[in-house]
Amino acid sequence: MENNFLIDSDLLTKTGLERKHQIETDPSSRINHMEYLPGMDVIESDVRKCVMEHFESYDYSKYTAKDVRRALESDRCTIEDFKALLSPAAEPYLEQMALKAQKETSKHFGNTVYLFTPLYIANYCENYCVYCGFNCYNKIKRLKLSMEQIEHEMKVISDSGMEEILILTGESHTKSDVKYIGEACKIARKYFKMVGIEIYPVNVEDYKYLHECGVDYVTVFQETYDSDKYETLHLMGNKRIWPYRFDSQERAIMGGMRGVAFSALLGLSDFRKDALASALHVYFLQRKYPHAEMSLSCPRLRPIINNDTINPLDVGEKQLCQIICAYRIFLPFCGITVSSRETAEFRNGIVKIAATKVSAGVSTGIGDHEEKYTGSQEEESGDEQFEISDGRSLDSMYTDITAEGLQPVFNDYVYVG
Repeated sequence: MENNFLIDSDLLTKTGLERKHQIETDPSSRINHMEYLPGMDVIESDVRKCVMEHFESYDYSKYTAKDVRRALESDRCTIEDFKALLSPAAEPYLEQMALKAQKETSKHFGNTVYLFTPLYIANYCENYCVYCGFNCYNKIKRLKLSMEQIEHEMKVISDSGMEEILILTGESHTKSDVKYIGEACKIARKYFKMVGIEIYPVNVEDYKYLHECGVDYVTVFQETYDSDKYETLHLMGNKRIWPYRFDSQERAIMGGMRGVAFSALLGLSDFRKDALASALHVYFLQRKYPHAEMSLSCPRLRPIINNDTINPLDVGEKQLCQIICAYRIFLPFCGITVSSRETAEFRNGIVKIAATKVSAGVSTGIGDHEEKYTGSQEEESGDEQFEISDGRSLDSMYTDITAEGLQPVFNDYVYVG
């Protein structure tokens, strides 16, 4: 059941620092980021081709105010309309975009906002991604929770009233294999009505196994759809293989998952083109698998441990709001998640316009939810993946959402039989 992917054997024979220096300075020493590694499922799908044709040809500078007004006046947002709404020409029309997005949100989601919390169960990683706090060369405190610790954390979270959990790990097939993740998901099913995972991409049979363990949906960040830029950011590990990551959601659906979630990490590359590709990834995959539930996230870069050059302001809040409104207008039925990477003020505002799901009581560290939820901490904890901006508790989020005239929802799915 476990994958047995390989990393270049020549690199593995060198000491860690020598290997790091080599792959940073000598591109020829890296494995080809467009070639599948042994053991990776290769699925024949036209979705990637459809998305990338639009990504590569997208010239947002050509769109004008007239194009934006046409998009806003149209009853049905086409791909061309969506491209106009993502362009700089749409920035002066942000208020009109927000009003149209709000109408679409109200029409399809009412005044509900879904709440969930993430639980990181391990932060070991075999990838070298230059922007991530978990990367294998970063000197942080590593930790992998035992099943007893996982159950304890889940009980603490469940006792707070939360009904949906997102389980995350670092991307280590060795330390956090599929069986380990599956056992964690079985425990989660005892405490939560909705279970999601955000782990390294796996094969169809592995997704099928995890679904049998109780997983409802899978989240995978493509990080950036710019394959050339992707190559310079992911220097080592299985994550380096761009096409395998791209097809993750489709493999998850083929494995029986009810839902899948998509995102680019805005700020790694051209954010307008990445936003376009993220939405079109949903658009084309939804048409191929109309039964599957799909959602989008809109994360921006955040500061990480041991790196003060990561700048969360590369994409401004106004631009982020434009992207989210464009998502809603183009994909009116699609869920949109805004994470605790963003400020409380921004999240309070965007849930009234276009976002339908937010996290609460968040920690990106390992094993510290007891301290987060109860104020005490008996077990040791591991370092976090990145800094969050909105640290509100579940109670605070519930109160603030209600004060905005919205209805917080903990679960929207009922199992029968």
